[in-house]
Amino acid sequence: MSDHVRDLATLREATDRLLTAVGKLDNAAIAAPSRLPGWTRGHVLAHLSRNADALVNVLAGRPMYASAEARDGDIERDAPRPQQEQLADLRASAERFQEAAAADADWSRTVELRNGVTDTASRVPFRRLIEVELHHVDLDVGYELEDLPADFRQREITFLADRFSGNSTVPQIAITATDGGQWTTGRPNGGVISVIGPSADLLGWLAGRREGTGLDCDGGLLPVLPAL
Repeated sequence: MSDHVRDLATLREATDRLLTAVGKLDNAAIAAPSRLPGWTRGHVLAHLSRNADALVNVLAGRPMYASAEARDGDIERDAPRPQQEQLADLRASAERFQEAAAADADWSRTVELRNGVTDTASRVPFRRLIEVELHHVDLDVGYELEDLPADFRQREITFLADRFSGNSTVPQIAITATDGGQWTTGRPNGGVISVIGPSADLLGWLAGRREGTGLDCDGGLLPVLPAL
């Protein structure tokens, strides 16, 4: 089974968990703050729905979003919708992505995402999985980083470590998960800082979801990471 096929199956499971959680919310809960500064849960759900459609665009060779302004405007437009509309849109947009990603295609081709970022088409389902899993946590509805599947935590730490690798503003960091896994990131020279802790806390720190209070750093304070 190819990676993108496996990731699509995993994504469907994660989406089902998200849909079940959103189905238990009422209109007041949708309008309440999420864990993301300045965003309600409605903003998070609107972003997830529009992100699914944007990744359909990516797979079709179209620009991911018409513009940054259009992306932000769509989220603001859709955020105030009631629970039933949010849930229906989330489900329908997820199905549109699944359908587009299940089509026969050259999965080794290069696709372009936002801000000139490129990747192979086969990695797009995993990128969508990241959105679904982390934003499920951001909703603040009882789904925590510790609830993320262990395999996802490992892969997402790898993804984020790769993202910061070679960044001159990030010191060289050796990352060790006490529940398994080792990574290196940051600039390739200079002194090495060791950061150790549970994978959930490591992921939270790398993804900007936690301050890293559960981590041990031999350099004293944890390095400040660039915004994602």
